Amino acid sequence: MPELPEVESLAEFLEERAVGRTVLAVDVVAVQALKTFDPPVTALGGLTVTGVARHGKFLDLDCDGLHLVVHLARAGWLRWRDDLSGAKPVRPGKGPLAVRVRFAPGDDGLAPGFELTEAGTQKRLAVYVTRDPREVPGVAALGPDPLDPSFTVDTLRRIVSGSRMQIKGLLRDQKVVAGIGNAYSDEVLHAARMSPFKIAGTLTDAQVADLHEAVVTTLREAVERARGLAAKDLKAEKKSGLRVHNRAGQPCDVCGDTIREVSFSDSSLQYCPTCQTGGKPLADRRLSRLLK
Repeated sequence: MPELPEVESLAEFLEERAVGRTVLAVDVVAVQALKTFDPPVTALGGLTVTGVARHGKFLDLDCDGLHLVVHLARAGWLRWRDDLSGAKPVRPGKGPLAVRVRFAPGDDGLAPGFELTEAGTQKRLAVYVTRDPREVPGVAALGPDPLDPSFTVDTLRRIVSGSRMQIKGLLRDQKVVAGIGNAYSDEVLHAARMSPFKIAGTLTDAQVADLHEAVVTTLREAVERARGLAAKDLKAEKKSGLRVHNRAGQPCDVCGDTIREVSFSDSSLQYCPTCQTGGKPLADRRLSRLLK
């Protein structure tokens, strides 16, 4: 799933390439992806992209005051095309293409644009056309952004205070902290040397400070690594920069211990026992059920 660093990089990528361009048309291929009907998606035609922003994991293209807001969900992605003038007409079907945004030709005669695609069978990619991005329920419910200067140690202390949630789940809750998903919560907790199962409300002041440092540093470093890359290169960059996520069975770069995994019904987490759990492996719930 694209998380804060990738969406931030996609926003910067589009800021450089789309701002100032006139929307020729927005072709919706996967009807279920379009979550709004007023204003209609056709209202974007003829408008100029004036800005691109990120809200948590949401992309927001401001088109003369009308907003095209996108959530890429778990398996969605954005593919930029330097010229869509020769692209075949889009037809609803079973392919990965969900939405195509076409811009008017520039001085070079090329008509660029981008395509939103979604792999797999669980179609959750979402597109909204709205006058205010805060009208999108997911955007309106977002917690503080960890890259915003207002996200301080005190902010995080208030968030965890009294919470009975495991810290892994709390970091992934978009209503609590915006933009962190499965991958970067693993990375943050490894950097903070903290068990993913630790109860948030039990953190000491020193642990809160360490966690805050890990959150901000991990995300900022990921954004910097991705800065300037083409959209097509962001997935590979993300994978290469991960220390524990999706690296089960490999040695930890910090201590050399073997990275372990805990599996759930629809996801998994990875961690280093030496760095995070005092050398003790966490129970793998899926494996435990199989052994019963």
